[in-house]
Amino acid sequence: MRGDSEIKKATADKVGTICRAIRRAILERALAPADKLPEDQLGERFGVSRTIARHALGQLASEGLVELRRNRMAVVATPSFEEARDDFDIRIELERLVVRALVGRLTPPQIRDLQSHLAAEEAAHGGPEATSIRLATEFHVLLAEMTEKPILIRYVREIAYRSCLALATFGRPHSSECAVSEHRGLLDALISGNGDKAMALMAEHLDAVAQRALLTAPEPRGRDLMDILAPYAEAVQPPAKGRKAPAKVG
Repeated sequence: MRGDSEIKKATADKVGTICRAIRRAILERALAPADKLPEDQLGERFGVSRTIARHALGQLASEGLVELRRNRMAVVATPSFEEARDDFDIRIELERLVVRALVGRLTPPQIRDLQSHLAAEEAAHGGPEATSIRLATEFHVLLAEMTEKPILIRYVREIAYRSCLALATFGRPHSSECAVSEHRGLLDALISGNGDKAMALMAEHLDAVAQRALLTAPEPRGRDLMDILAPYAEAVQPPAKGRKAPAKVG
């Protein structure tokens, strides 16, 4: 019989699996703002109870990606254009703190991880724009995580995800090539220890992202939630014995 700690860990793992799938579906625009996220359908899709699905929605709500409404209804968050611009302004200031914490202090393994992520961004160039936006967002979250400052990580993660949702809502088509080159320039400055240059590059990069993308209103969508989440659920769950791992989404 499993102890309380094992049960809690199993529950946390299931909540994390659901969060990863829905988060990616939102950031890659498979789920659009105001799309409903019923607990019963999520439970069915992921093979969990409604209680666990509710915990996952609460976690996503704390990240600003989901809105919890009356009668336990959850929907994908719908940022306003003004909120989107404010998010980028706040994000610039928060990520200055990230730069200050990391400049000249990145370890060789951290540098390798960042370079590997940039290689993935470059490989995604020319593919679905939503995938490039997600990878670019994850680059900034990865930087924040390397500070090992829990409060800063929490705030940067939330504002980065909200910014990504804003790009998915209001973004116009644009090349990811500029963002990747800006990320490389930022990493070079962090490695060299040039704090002033790194902070300036971070601010210029985030402002440029907002200027390049935040222009148009979203288009209506009409797909079934179960169909939308199917590939994302498969992508974040470990394969059963005797079954090959599914191909990565995006």
